[in-house]
Parts: sequence; C-alpha cells; structure tokens
Amino acid sequence: MLVTEVERRGHSVTLYGALAPGDRADWAWCCSAAARDVAEGRADQAVVCCWTGTGASIAANKVAGVRAALCTDAATAAGARKWNDADVLALSLRLTSQQVLTEILDAWFSEAPSTDPEDAANIAYVREIR
Repeated sequence: MLVTEVERRGHSVTLYGALAPGDRADWAWCCSAAARDVAEGRADQAVVCCWTGTGASIAANKVAGVRAALCTDAATAAGARKWNDADVLALSLRLTSQQVLTEILDAWFSEAPSTDPEDAANIAYVREIR
C-alpha cells in the first residue's frame, strides 16, 4: 500500500528491509539504510516504518544530516516539512490506516520548507547541533 501510494504521486521507490530480497528486515538496519541514502544524496527523501514508528524515526535520526519526523496525521506531516525541513517521514504500521496514509503523503509531498527567516534560522541551527 505505501509503495503504491508513493509511486502514484510520481516518485521512484527504493526498497529496503523486508520488502527487498536479501536485505536485513530489522527496523534499525533498514531505516538507517534509507536515511543514509538521503544523507549521501542518493535519495531526496525517505519513508521509514516500524510498528510504532518511534524506532524508525530514532534509527533514521542517528544518521548525520537527516531530519526524520514521526507523523501520525496530515497536519504533523505538513508542519514537519514546512517548519523542520524534514527529509525522512517515519510512520507507524500500527496506527496508519490507508485513509490516514493518503492524507499524510498528500501533506508531506505538497508542503515545502518555509522561507521565513526565523524558520530558516531554526533549520540551520538544527543542522549545527551535535
């Protein structure tokens, strides 16, 4: 369902974990691999999942240069893109119905990072935090 929805919006998909033959299916490995592809420029964005979404977001955020956001609704997804310039969307497999997934993806892919100087300053500072 997720792959189909992302492709339907015109994006190409690289599969990881349980969806990729021969990959390790554990959430920490596949989510960090997807985030690494974003950090190293092989992907513009990633969508990572685990049962709650928490582990997926933690694993992705351990990759330097990535801003992963756990989103359970469209408003949070839009805000993550707009105010945080998030580049990795983390989802809960347990909580995300098809309808909610559609709403989250619509918001995620339609929102752009804010150009407001205050928002830009926050995003720049987040990049510097170690």
